Amino acid sequence: MMPPSASVIIPHHNDTERLALCLASLARCRNRAEVEIIVVDNGQPCLDAAFAASAPDIRFLYETKKGAAHARNTGVRHAQGHILIFTDSDCQVTPDFLSKALEVGERHDVVGGRVELTTQRAKRSNPVQAFEQVFAFNQRDYIGNKGFSVTANLVTNIDTFAKVGPFRAGLSEDFDWCQRATCLGYTLVYQPDLIVYHPCRTSWDQLRSKWKRITAETYGIHQSRGDANALWIARAC
Repeated sequence: MMPPSASVIIPHHNDTERLALCLASLARCRNRAEVEIIVVDNGQPCLDAAFAASAPDIRFLYETKKGAAHARNTGVRHAQGHILIFTDSDCQVTPDFLSKALEVGERHDVVGGRVELTTQRAKRSNPVQAFEQVFAFNQRDYIGNKGFSVTANLVTNIDTFAKVGPFRAGLSEDFDWCQRATCLGYTLVYQPDLIVYHPCRTSWDQLRSKWKRITAETYGIHQSRGDANALWIARAC
């Protein structure tokens, strides 16, 4: 059997409803037969065995260490495809997502696609959703001006990943990984027609939790710049 052209890596934590929608959207993609899909469960309790049994064409793994960075790294270690496609379990993709990812993955080192915010089960956006739609996931700005792509829609390849190294937990792992990649000379490009849909947060508590996490992870980035293990980043830049 020929190895897959690409591996889609999806971290999951206690949200089977949205994971099922994510997998269904990938199943509708053209070129689905060319890729493997790896779900790395990181929740407690573990993903229900019946759920995994209902999707026999998906590879389900489990990572005991908390955090999406660890889950993604586990997915990469088990990936058989040359191209690595990262998205999140609460995202859904367009029907041409995989074909676009395969195309750009062959041509570029690191690619970030567009992330569209959605308001499921709501006729009108509430204030939190409206805020998210204006300020969240501006991939064009992230990639063009800040030098990183979110991992909700990120494509690279196994050779680049091996040179850059794994995602690091406890900080903004997408920012950190992309910065390390570009410091090593790899190019990061924006691909606006590579699209995933991400649900808006719906409450102030969810938004507050997000910004507390981002603040802590940003602090982690600045802390790491002084760590002995991260000094090579400064040298590479």
